[in-house]
Amino acid sequence: MGLKLSILDQSPFDEGKTAVDAFRHTVALARKAEELGYHRFWVSEHHDSAAVAGSSPEVLIAYLLAQTERIRIGSGGVMLQHYSPYKVAENFNVLASLAPGRVDLGIGRAPGGLPRSTKALQQEAAGNGRPLADKLIELEQYLTDTIPGDHPLHGLKAIPLPAQPADLYLLGTTPASAELAASRGIPYVFAQFINGDETVVRQSLDTYRNRFVPRRSFRPEAILALSVIVAETDEEAKRLAADAKLVKIHLESGRTITVKTVEHAEEFGRQSEEKYTIEVKDADVVHGSKETVRAKLLDIQRKYGVDELILILALKEFEQRLHALSELKEAFAETVV
Repeated sequence: MGLKLSILDQSPFDEGKTAVDAFRHTVALARKAEELGYHRFWVSEHHDSAAVAGSSPEVLIAYLLAQTERIRIGSGGVMLQHYSPYKVAENFNVLASLAPGRVDLGIGRAPGGLPRSTKALQQEAAGNGRPLADKLIELEQYLTDTIPGDHPLHGLKAIPLPAQPADLYLLGTTPASAELAASRGIPYVFAQFINGDETVVRQSLDTYRNRFVPRRSFRPEAILALSVIVAETDEEAKRLAADAKLVKIHLESGRTITVKTVEHAEEFGRQSEEKYTIEVKDADVVHGSKETVRAKLLDIQRKYGVDELILILALKEFEQRLHALSELKEAFAETVV
């Protein structure tokens, strides 16, 4: 089984760099990924962040589509809890009409920011207390122009209606999200870089495959998203990976949020106005020389039975990330990429 490699880029602020630099780097990475034959290039959604610049994936996607010719471009993902499904459908119908057959719409559940930014995003929106499942179904109906006759907005269309709508994906880290993707018959992306617990990964993928109902897709399509560090030697990669941490804030209400730094977690706790605890652990990053990383990725493919991996290049400098793209391509020269 061949292995497709794709990229998720979060437009990070490299030390001493600006948002102009961050987006310029994202564009350069997308162009390089296309040149090297990567399958897709996704961008993320984060709000009120000092670490990453990508707050509006649909705007960035439009620019990336104009800067590339063939590679699929998409969101990893749009945080649907903040938005009207109708407006998201309109945005992505425009994108799918501008670049037919190249647009992916990945949907996420996480807030993508601190409680204050969530409040700002949702303050004027009605119905944001609705379950994600309800909003996902409605989004899908708008994308495919299949609003049922008993829907209060029957007859409403998310103009334009492209001949080939954006492909819909659900992102998640639990068996619950896997079950939702399975029930809707859409591809599922498990964010292993957020939850690296092998038991949970396996349970989620098994749930997705066992409960998959053919709807938009005829068969289950499971994808893993994971962090990667590629260096000249295993020793250098190990040194770089030692700095990668995963910070989780556990709120009294029962929610757990993954953030990038302890300072970010503390600010989240203050804004939430809940009691909280913070957990810091080494991030689950696939690291090594290009040969070592290739072997590890193929092992992950075999272990979980996936045919696509979406990679986050967990390297601090843009030049390192750009070099890693080429190194991975070279390492997989004899594998379908």
